[in-house]
Amino acid sequence: MKSIKGLITYWGQLFYLPVNALAHLVPRDKNLWLFGSTFGRRFADNPRYFYSYICQHSIYASGKIQRQMLRHVSKGGSFIEDENCKLIRPVWISADKDLVEYLKEHGYPACYSKSFKGKYYALRAGFYFYDNYSKDINYPLSGGAIKVNMWHGIPLKKIQHDNIHDSYRHPENKLQKLRNIPRNISDEKPEDYVLTTSNNLRSTFSSAFKTDKVLTCGYPRVDSVKTDTIKCLLTPSEKIVKYKLSSMKKHHKGAKICLYIPTFRDSESKFFELVNMARLNAFLDDQNIILVVKAHMKSKLKEAFSRIEGERVLTIPANDDVSRFMLDSDLLITDYSSAYFDYLWIDKPIVFFDYDLREYLSDSREMYYDYNTVTPGYKASNLDELFEAVEDSLRFDIYKKERLALRKQMFDDDFETASTKLVEELSKLL
Repeated sequence: MKSIKGLITYWGQLFYLPVNALAHLVPRDKNLWLFGSTFGRRFADNPRYFYSYICQHSIYASGKIQRQMLRHVSKGGSFIEDENCKLIRPVWISADKDLVEYLKEHGYPACYSKSFKGKYYALRAGFYFYDNYSKDINYPLSGGAIKVNMWHGIPLKKIQHDNIHDSYRHPENKLQKLRNIPRNISDEKPEDYVLTTSNNLRSTFSSAFKTDKVLTCGYPRVDSVKTDTIKCLLTPSEKIVKYKLSSMKKHHKGAKICLYIPTFRDSESKFFELVNMARLNAFLDDQNIILVVKAHMKSKLKEAFSRIEGERVLTIPANDDVSRFMLDSDLLITDYSSAYFDYLWIDKPIVFFDYDLREYLSDSREMYYDYNTVTPGYKASNLDELFEAVEDSLRFDIYKKERLALRKQMFDDDFETASTKLVEELSKLL
């Protein structure tokens, strides 16, 4: 029964085409901007931080947000005046009713995507901002809106059309090509804008998304680690993790915080074959380290990672936004996750736990760069090497110059914040 319902839903996407075409006839409000993330399920990534920035500058901001910003400034926080934002009406669109109510409760404008008002906004908005596809908000009703794909990271591994392992963009036969039609209808389009962080990356994103409409304004989520200009509301789940981490730090005085962010891939199960938890916990005790683990939201092992939580191991729910925890850490451990590019702004050591590099390159993704030239940190392929790399990195930060050089390559930072620059560029499109 479920499979039949799934097939009807999947092929029913064909009806989006005429609806999307008719939506072009509806006049758009250039000052109504909609934001969404991860198919309407999360409050995360670049749309979250850009939305927060707009909310804090708009005349539509609630008294709660205005008071929040006054408290932020009174405590020494920064605030940038941005006249371009004043008349913008931002609305977060979500398929999660609890999230919508939570945002509204704290003064942030939000709407349930399936409500009448949510659909009305989708039909009237001048701009859509999302991190996957316009279906993060509402693809059928998006016709005629200016759409900005803010994406979710600087790619180390090849993405979209450049990823030869992507069967939706590189079907193996005519049958597969036919099967992909409904999915491809609401995926990225050449007329959509896509956001990246530097002119060096313009050609990469143009190739991956098959578009010349590339905005090189930087990522709003990086503003949250680069400066304190965006005061971002924590979700209930993030508040719980922050509380747990604070309690662990009080219990383990002077402990260093190591943040582990593995990416999603077929060979990630090898982690549990390599990592002996008894040895790992003994190492953490000996070095006075708290390990914070954030599995990828698409990971097949989310539950397995959540079960390793203990006295010195804290797990962040997979749907939480990892940017909220970067500033709490003293060191990042990752493999091929693009999150490490953001971490360059924190300017703390990075260890690359690349235990499955060979399998990853052969089975999952090719890379845009030579791996060793864009990974400024110790490499570890087994548990002993990981222990040594973490210990050495916390004692001697020898990759500081390499991190700075890579940051200059991946980010154009000749403007105060990405959010300010992006609003300035978008105002030219009106």
